Amino acid sequence: MTAVDAATVLFATAAATALAGTAVTAVAYRGYRRHDSATMRYLAVGIAFVAVAPFCISYGLAPLAGLDDATTLLAVLCANVVGLLALIYSLDGT
Repeated sequence: MTAVDAATVLFATAAATALAGTAVTAVAYRGYRRHDSATMRYLAVGIAFVAVAPFCISYGLAPLAGLDDATTLLAVLCANVVGLLALIYSLDGT
């Protein structure tokens, strides 16, 4: 039996989260376009920043830009904050 590397499991889990987040973002965006709903727009932005942006930062931007671990983590946490603020606004602010 072959042992699976923890980095491989981490990548697969992050990719699955990004794919699911992309699907939810697309549905919310279609809702925004169909009904011209600001709530759905902010929901789409929030899901994208919480579920998709961290994957893009960790596996796309960080290697390309040569970011160290601390900078990558800071960028991911900033994306999470932006996403959560958009989600809060979508639920309460509009």
